Amino acid sequence: MSSLVQHLQAPTSIPKTLISIFSFPFSPPFLSTISISRRTLPCSALRTTHDRHEPSHKLDHHEFSDTDNEDENEELDVNALEQEAKDAVEAYSTSLSHILTIDDEKNDIKQTAKRHKRGKIGANNVRIPDNLLPRVAIVGRPNVGKSALFNRLVGGNRAIVVDEPGVTRDRLYGRSYWGDREFMVVDTGGVLTLSKSQANVMEDLAITTTVGMDGIPLATREAAVARMPSMIERQAVAAVEESSVIVFVVDGQAGPSAADEEIADWLRRNYSDKCVILAVNKCESPRKGILQASEFWSLGFEPIPISAISGTGTGDLLDLVCSGLQKVEEPNNIDEEEDYVPAISIVGRPNVGKSSILNALVGEDRTIVSPVSGTTRDAIDTEFTGPDGQKFQLIDTAGIRKRAAVASAGSTTEALSVNRAFRAIRRSDVVALVIEAMACITEQDYKIAERIEQEGKGCVIVVNKWDTIPNKNQQTATYYEQDVREKLRILDWAPIVYSTAIAGHSVDKIIDAASEVEKERSRRLGTSILNQVVLEAVAFKPPPRTRAGKRGRVYYCTQAAIRPPTFVFFVNDAKLFPETYRRYMERQLRTDAGFSGTPIRLLWRSRRRVGKDEGKAQESK
Repeated sequence: MSSLVQHLQAPTSIPKTLISIFSFPFSPPFLSTISISRRTLPCSALRTTHDRHEPSHKLDHHEFSDTDNEDENEELDVNALEQEAKDAVEAYSTSLSHILTIDDEKNDIKQTAKRHKRGKIGANNVRIPDNLLPRVAIVGRPNVGKSALFNRLVGGNRAIVVDEPGVTRDRLYGRSYWGDREFMVVDTGGVLTLSKSQANVMEDLAITTTVGMDGIPLATREAAVARMPSMIERQAVAAVEESSVIVFVVDGQAGPSAADEEIADWLRRNYSDKCVILAVNKCESPRKGILQASEFWSLGFEPIPISAISGTGTGDLLDLVCSGLQKVEEPNNIDEEEDYVPAISIVGRPNVGKSSILNALVGEDRTIVSPVSGTTRDAIDTEFTGPDGQKFQLIDTAGIRKRAAVASAGSTTEALSVNRAFRAIRRSDVVALVIEAMACITEQDYKIAERIEQEGKGCVIVVNKWDTIPNKNQQTATYYEQDVREKLRILDWAPIVYSTAIAGHSVDKIIDAASEVEKERSRRLGTSILNQVVLEAVAFKPPPRTRAGKRGRVYYCTQAAIRPPTFVFFVNDAKLFPETYRRYMERQLRTDAGFSGTPIRLLWRSRRRVGKDEGKAQESK
C-alpha cells in the first residue's frame, strides 16, 4: 500500500456535483476535467506531480479543440454516475454469464429454483446451519439409482448420473425440504460384496489402469485398484454412522440379488437402532411397482416402490423419512450462523493432490485419495473452520483434462466431472489452483487459470508435492516462482504457496492465503481516494493522443462492485484508451491500492455532451 493511500484514511463526503479544483503548472484538458471530491492532495503528492510536469510548460494549448475547452467547466451529477456505474456492472455480468456457459447448467438452474421455492414454503425462510441438520444416508449396491434419488431429493443435478456402475465414490451432501422439515441428504458410492474378484471390481467401478497413469508402476496401480472398494465402502459406512435415517435403495427391474441380501444383513446386524427404509427404485408404473416391490420382502424391510427419475412414490418416501427424524430447534444465534461463509474450490489437472489437500485440511479421509487417475468425480463440499474461527466451504473437484483428451476417451462420466469442476469454480469465492512441483506447467494449467480470471474469482496458486524437488536451497523457491509467473502471466497477481499435502506440510498456509485473498476481494476503496489514485496515474502517464490530436480524458471513477472489485471509468471516449493504457491503469491501481490475489475489472464508459448524443453512453471494456 503506497504512502498516498495511507495519507487518506479519513472519510470524506462526496459533493452532489464535481468540478475540477486542482491547479498545476499547466492545465491540459485531459487533466483539468478529472472530477474528484473536494479534498486536497498531500503535500508530497502535489510536489511529486509538480516535479513530473515541470518541463511541460511548453505544451501548446491551441492544439486542443474548442469543444474540449467547453467541456472543462461541465458539471457532473455524481449520483447519476454512481447509478450508471451499477447498471454497467450488471449489464457486463449478464453478458459475461452468456459467454461462460457450462453444459447442463440451464436445467440445473430450473431445478434449483424449484428447490428454493419448496424450501421457502417448508422452512419458513429460516436457514439452519448444515452441521445442525439431521442426516439421511442413501446406500445400496452400484447402479441402482442412488444418485438419481439424491438429485430428486435435493433438486438440481448435484450428483453425476449416467448409465454405468461405480460413478459415485465419495460422500456428497445436499439440503432437502419436505413440509416443515429440513435435513441433509448424503449420497454414497455403491457397496460391493467381498466375494467379487478384482477383475469384476474393476468392471463395476469403471476403473482404468492406463488413462492418466503414466509414470506409475504397474504394481502400484493394481494395489490402488484393490484398495478402491474398501475406500468407497468406508465412505458409505461413515455416511451411515452419522445419519439418523438410512434409505436402502434396490433395483426393482433387476429384482433381489446376493449383494442386496448382504447389505440388508449388514444393516440389520449393525444399525438396528436406526430407521431403515427400503426404497425399490425404477418402478415407473404404479401398478407394476407394487408387484416389483413385493419381491423384496425377503430382505426383512417393508419395501416402498419409487421412481427417482419420474418422482413416483417419492412423496411417500419423504413422509417416512421425516417420521424418523427428530425436529431441529432453531439456534438462538442464528444471525451469527448466517454470516457470509467463503467457498474455496480446489482445482487442477488429475493426480496433482487436490483430495490430499482437502483431507489434510479437515484432518480426516473426507475424500478418496488414490494414484488411480479420475478417482474424484463429483464436486465434494466440506465445511471447515480455521484456527481463528473463520468458517470456509471447501470444494474438492475432479481433475480437468483437455477437452480433446476427454472426448477421445469417450467417457460421459469424465465429461460431466469436468463440468462439475467448472461449476465449482463459478460458485466459489477463492480458487486454489494446484500444480505438481515436478511437472511442468502445461497449456491446460493456463486454460484453467484463464477460466478463473474470466469468472472473476480470487486465486491462490498451490505448488504441491514440494518435497519431490531434489537439492532445494534458498533460491529454489525464487527461481520456481519466476517460472510460474512467466508461464501463468494471467495470474501474476495471485500468491504462491508451496506445500506437501500427503505429509501435511504447509497446508495451513493455503487457508491463510485464501483468507487474505477473500478480504482483498471484498474490499471497497473510497471514491475520493480512488479518484486521487487515478489522478496521479493520469498525471504520470497521460493517455496517448490520436493522429487527429484527440486525447482521452477521465471525468470520474468509482468502484461499483466487489467480489471481484469492479471500477467504472467515465471518460470522454472509451476508444481513446487503448488496451496498453488500460493495463497500465490496472497496474497503478494494484500498486497504490493493493487487491492482491483477486482480479479487478475496469469498465470504461464514454460520456459526451447531451446535445451531441442525446445523453447516450457507450460501454467498453
